[in-house]
Amino acid sequence: MGEEGQVIACHKQSEWDALLAKAKESGKLVVVDFTASWCGPCRTIAPYFSELAKNHPGVMFLKVDVDELNAIASEWKINAMPTFVFVKGGETLHKIVGADRAALLKKIEELKTSTAAATSTA
Repeated sequence: MGEEGQVIACHKQSEWDALLAKAKESGKLVVVDFTASWCGPCRTIAPYFSELAKNHPGVMFLKVDVDELNAIASEWKINAMPTFVFVKGGETLHKIVGADRAALLKKIEELKTSTAAATSTA
Protein backbone atom coordinates (compact mmCIF):
# COMPACT_ATOMS: atom_id res chain seq x y z
CA MET A 1 0.00 0.00 0.00
CA GLY A 2 2.98 2.28 -0.10
CA GLU A 3 5.98 2.97 2.04
CA GLU A 4 6.89 5.65 4.52
CA GLY A 5 8.78 8.46 2.90
CA GLN A 6 6.86 8.20 -0.38
CA VAL A 7 3.83 9.85 -1.91
CA ILE A 8 1.09 7.27 -2.38
CA ALA A 9 -1.07 7.84 -5.46
CA CYS A 10 -4.68 6.74 -5.01
CA HIS A 11 -6.29 5.41 -8.19
CA LYS A 12 -9.42 3.74 -6.77
CA GLN A 13 -12.01 4.64 -4.16
CA SER A 14 -11.18 1.40 -2.32
CA GLU A 15 -7.47 2.38 -2.07
CA TRP A 16 -8.42 5.81 -0.74
CA ASP A 17 -10.79 4.35 1.85
CA ALA A 18 -8.24 1.75 3.00
CA LEU A 19 -5.41 4.30 3.33
CA LEU A 20 -7.54 6.76 5.29
CA ALA A 21 -8.73 3.96 7.58
CA LYS A 22 -5.13 2.82 8.12
CA ALA A 23 -4.02 6.37 8.92
CA LYS A 24 -6.94 6.89 11.31
CA GLU A 25 -6.12 3.65 13.11
CA SER A 26 -2.42 4.53 13.40
CA GLY A 27 -3.08 8.13 14.45
CA LYS A 28 -0.85 9.47 11.68
CA LEU A 29 -1.11 12.91 10.17
CA VAL A 30 -2.17 12.65 6.52
CA VAL A 31 -1.42 15.28 3.88
CA VAL A 32 -3.47 14.87 0.71
CA ASP A 33 -2.48 16.57 -2.55
CA PHE A 34 -5.58 17.01 -4.72
CA THR A 35 -4.04 17.49 -8.16
CA ALA A 36 -4.74 17.32 -11.90
CA SER A 37 -2.49 16.29 -14.78
CA TRP A 38 -3.32 19.49 -16.71
CA CYS A 39 -2.54 21.79 -13.75
CA GLY A 40 0.76 23.66 -14.17
CA PRO A 41 1.21 24.64 -10.49
CA CYS A 42 0.44 21.00 -9.52
CA ARG A 43 3.27 19.74 -11.73
CA THR A 44 5.58 22.43 -10.34
CA ILE A 45 5.02 21.53 -6.68
CA ALA A 46 4.92 17.72 -7.14
CA PRO A 47 8.71 17.21 -6.70
CA TYR A 48 8.62 19.34 -3.54
CA PHE A 49 5.69 17.28 -2.19
CA SER A 50 7.78 14.13 -2.78
CA GLU A 51 10.70 15.75 -0.95
CA LEU A 52 8.42 16.55 2.00
CA ALA A 53 7.34 12.89 2.10
CA LYS A 54 11.00 11.78 2.27
CA ASN A 55 11.75 14.27 5.04
CA HIS A 56 8.66 13.44 7.15
CA PRO A 57 8.46 9.62 7.31
CA GLY A 58 5.95 9.69 10.19
CA VAL A 59 3.40 11.48 8.02
CA MET A 60 1.31 9.81 5.29
CA PHE A 61 1.36 11.68 1.96
CA LEU A 62 -1.41 10.89 -0.52
CA LYS A 63 -2.04 12.14 -4.04
CA VAL A 64 -5.47 12.19 -5.67
CA ASP A 65 -6.05 13.15 -9.31
CA VAL A 66 -9.36 15.01 -9.25
CA ASP A 67 -10.22 13.89 -12.79
CA GLU A 68 -9.52 10.24 -11.99
CA LEU A 69 -11.34 10.24 -8.63
CA ASN A 70 -13.95 12.92 -9.18
CA ALA A 71 -16.30 11.56 -6.52
CA ILE A 72 -13.63 11.95 -3.82
CA ALA A 73 -12.79 15.47 -5.00
CA SER A 74 -16.49 16.38 -4.81
CA GLU A 75 -16.93 14.77 -1.40
CA TRP A 76 -13.97 16.79 -0.06
CA LYS A 77 -15.25 19.99 -1.76
CA ILE A 78 -12.13 20.51 -3.86
CA ASN A 79 -12.65 23.45 -6.21
CA ALA A 80 -9.08 24.43 -7.18
CA MET A 81 -5.82 22.62 -7.75
CA PRO A 82 -3.58 22.03 -6.08
CA THR A 83 -5.39 21.78 -2.76
CA PHE A 84 -3.62 20.22 0.20
CA VAL A 85 -5.80 18.79 2.96
CA PHE A 86 -4.41 17.85 6.39
CA VAL A 87 -6.27 15.03 8.15
CA LYS A 88 -5.76 13.30 11.49
CA GLY A 89 -8.05 10.83 13.21
CA GLY A 90 -10.56 11.17 10.40
CA GLU A 91 -10.89 14.93 11.00
CA THR A 92 -9.88 17.65 8.56
CA LEU A 93 -7.47 19.94 10.40
CA HIS A 94 -6.50 22.41 7.69
CA LYS A 95 -6.64 23.13 3.95
CA ILE A 96 -4.19 25.02 1.73
CA VAL A 97 -5.28 26.06 -1.75
CA GLY A 98 -2.45 26.78 -4.17
CA ALA A 99 1.18 25.74 -4.59
CA ASP A 100 2.50 27.53 -1.50
CA ARG A 101 5.70 25.70 -0.48
CA ALA A 102 6.33 27.73 2.68
CA ALA A 103 2.76 27.31 3.98
CA LEU A 104 2.85 23.59 3.25
CA LEU A 105 6.08 23.01 5.17
CA LYS A 106 5.01 25.27 8.05
CA LYS A 107 1.67 23.48 8.46
CA ILE A 108 3.26 20.00 8.31
CA GLU A 109 5.80 20.98 10.97
CA GLU A 110 3.09 22.59 13.12
CA LEU A 111 0.61 19.70 12.92
CA LYS A 112 3.25 16.99 13.18
CA THR A 113 4.56 18.59 16.38
CA SER A 114 1.15 19.27 17.89
CA THR A 115 -0.15 15.80 17.06
CA ALA A 116 3.04 14.16 18.43
CA ALA A 117 2.67 16.16 21.65
CA ALA A 118 -0.98 15.18 21.94
CA THR A 119 -0.11 11.53 21.38
CA SER A 120 2.72 11.48 23.94
CA THR A 121 0.59 13.11 26.66
CA ALA A 122 -2.37 10.79 26.14
